Amino acid sequence: VQLQASGGGLVQAGGSLRLSCAASGRAFSSASRGWFRQAPGKGREFVAAINWSGSRTYYLDSVKDRFTISRDNAKNTVYLQVNSLKPEDTAVYYCAASYSSEMADLNEYDYWGQGTQVTVSS
Repeated sequence: VQLQASGGGLVQAGGSLRLSCAASGRAFSSASRGWFRQAPGKGREFVAAINWSGSRTYYLDSVKDRFTISRDNAKNTVYLQVNSLKPEDTAVYYCAASYSSEMADLNEYDYWGQGTQVTVSS
């Protein structure tokens, strides 16, 4: 089972990126999918999550109205569109999958990708 995150990069403040997380080895169509991030010297924090059908989404308050999570179960992939990026969004972004209803709790996620670096310059 593998979650492969991609799409990170170096952008200027105000820029956008589209992060992708493709799963292989297991179909996660019934799992919640989440994005977390970890900045240097800080703990890993919840960013966004989406339930299995895409009917419910949750966001960290500081990214609401700037980030959008979506999923394509046919492709076993989840996306995170990140707009209006700020320097404080700089972090390694991790995708994860969970069969728990507690979608904002990183301890409820059993499957993790390797992370993709997002760096926002001021």
